[in-house]
Amino acid sequence: MREIHIDKITATVAELCIKACTVVAPDIRAHIEKVVQTEDGLARQVLDNMLENQDIAKRERMPICQDTGMAIVFVEIGQDVRIVGGLLADAINEGVRRGYDEGFLRKSVVADPMQRTNTKDNTPAVIHYNIVAGDGLKITVSPKGFGSENMSRLKMLVPADGIEGIKAFVLETVKLADSNACPPIVVGIGIGGDFEYSAIMAKRALLRTLNKPNPNPYWAGIEAELLQAINQTNIGPAGLGGKTTAMAVHINTFATHIAGLPLAVNLGCHVNRHEEAQL
Repeated sequence: MREIHIDKITATVAELCIKACTVVAPDIRAHIEKVVQTEDGLARQVLDNMLENQDIAKRERMPICQDTGMAIVFVEIGQDVRIVGGLLADAINEGVRRGYDEGFLRKSVVADPMQRTNTKDNTPAVIHYNIVAGDGLKITVSPKGFGSENMSRLKMLVPADGIEGIKAFVLETVKLADSNACPPIVVGIGIGGDFEYSAIMAKRALLRTLNKPNPNPYWAGIEAELLQAINQTNIGPAGLGGKTTAMAVHINTFATHIAGLPLAVNLGCHVNRHEEAQL
């Protein structure tokens, strides 16, 4: 049984919060550098500005965006790991608290959805746990801004809606989002499971590297088809028109009930922030 002390977890989460909010992932950066060559006029100017903003944020260790998000944390914990020194959830939240304080990141979390009192440290985080084999601990922090989060949608389709119903709902969601999701976006899709699991799959889909299609050829084809259709909407960078509305479409699937076809779409903005560490 391998032991991991909560102090190490807290320090890791704090650094992940800061890095995710100040440094764009290499796959996102590379994609924007590539597509900027395909645009002209205002669309190209917007993408150039995004790249310049990324450079400044990384160099100055400043937030890429003023909305530094709500901290979404994915934890993959090996069944042969024992957390010592305290509770895992407390360690994660302390890491978020420190990261947002030390990184001078905006605190955007309110304690109650109606009374709206700011917690002043961006906690609590939303934490998703997954028990896996081995003695490792993988932590992924995704600071989710609510420009894109508010544009996400879920629908309980029925099997008769089929693949055409899925594609129509995804495309409708992107069109309704328009500029509000801060395009070019990443489109995370969860299909199957039940009501809540489809949404978790959609959010996890945003964590996949852009150049890695779904391992199932059928779903990889649907991803490519949807990406093409989305990029033909002419929403474009920042919603100002252009060829690049989405950088990627990622689909996750799971078994479901014979009477159901749950579908969730979670949108990630043009920086689609996330950082991970393996302890």
